[in-house]
Amino acid sequence: MKEIAISEFKAKCLAILDEVQKTKQPIRVTRRGRPIAEVSPPAPTNNRDWIGSMKGRMEILGDIISPASDPDDWEVLRD
Repeated sequence: MKEIAISEFKAKCLAILDEVQKTKQPIRVTRRGRPIAEVSPPAPTNNRDWIGSMKGRMEILGDIISPASDPDDWEVLRD
């Protein structure tokens, strides 16, 4: 794992974060040669996790396809 002094990390923080994101390799930050932190890339996320997450938690009551009101009551359909 690549190590970097805290003073250099402070001076080049944004560039180092970009490097970690691009290379997917963590970097250890040291103070006087002793590790104080590690900067690592985030774990991969799956944006499709929400699909099906509510399965079995709700119940559909009534007709969800037909209009909520009678079409004869709609003013827009009148001539």
